Amino acid sequence: MTSEILISVQELSRSYAQQKAIENVSFNVHRGEILGFLGPNGAGKSTTMQIICGVITAHHGSVNIAGHDINTAPQLAKNHIGFLPEQPPLYYDLTVNEYLNYAAKLRGIKKNELTNKVNLSKERCGLKNVGSRLIQNLSKGYKQRVGIAQAIIHSPPVIILDEPTSGLDPIQIREIRELMRELGKDHSVILSTHILSEIHSLCNRVLIIDQGHIVLDQRLDQLENGSIKPDSVEIGLRNPPKLESLLCIEGITSVERINEEVFCINFNQESNMIDTIVKKSVFDNWGLFKLKPRGASLEETFMRLTHGDIEQLEKNNIK
Repeated sequence: MTSEILISVQELSRSYAQQKAIENVSFNVHRGEILGFLGPNGAGKSTTMQIICGVITAHHGSVNIAGHDINTAPQLAKNHIGFLPEQPPLYYDLTVNEYLNYAAKLRGIKKNELTNKVNLSKERCGLKNVGSRLIQNLSKGYKQRVGIAQAIIHSPPVIILDEPTSGLDPIQIREIRELMRELGKDHSVILSTHILSEIHSLCNRVLIIDQGHIVLDQRLDQLENGSIKPDSVEIGLRNPPKLESLLCIEGITSVERINEEVFCINFNQESNMIDTIVKKSVFDNWGLFKLKPRGASLEETFMRLTHGDIEQLEKNNIK
């Protein structure tokens, strides 16, 4: 990708007492890119996001937002950031119009531009018909929309969203996702979420952090197309051997029979198993008619890289 880099994070480290929260975290986000930021609880995800937004400082490293260093030029850097925390910063006793006018003034928007900026953010977030309603009377989906509207009211090139669809019903989730797709066309977006289906639906790149270290940084299409070395293969055999014979092949860890002729074979990534299966099939006349490498899914990759299991995944609300 050759587009403009709007977020540059270089070698960030931060400790709490003697405990390192993150260490040497580095990545860039380009304009028009939606980055899915994943990590189990306590992995360093929130610390990284707070440093990027200038809420806390790093003990080492740098963050550059649209050409401005968050430490040496914090106000300029923050002017280019729109942030929606997991709990939107709303004033329930204000109307939508009152709240967005207040947010616009806090962002330093000039008086003669206030009306246009408020109307534009309401239009982009689907709030045109609820401007006069009290925020406390809105549904949770609309409250999320108001939270996003305050984050984009100053037209920032960088948008950071923390669990933006948490607690919403399926219709509200779909509406918020459509809004995020629209925002991703001309902004850099970091989406922090525990919902893996959200990463699949919205993001073109995924970043996984575990124990303070980046353990995966890859485009989602590359991950799904198996650019990571596969650890399983689906094979079709017209004259299949017994399962025991397949399991005796060095490197194979398990075999699942899909039907009479098709099997899913799992193996160690270090082994050159596909070549071995092809040669064995020819030598033993298995009648190989199908061979389809299967790369690990995002869920499987997440579990493997963070040393988790299904029970831990459910415990951390990964779904």
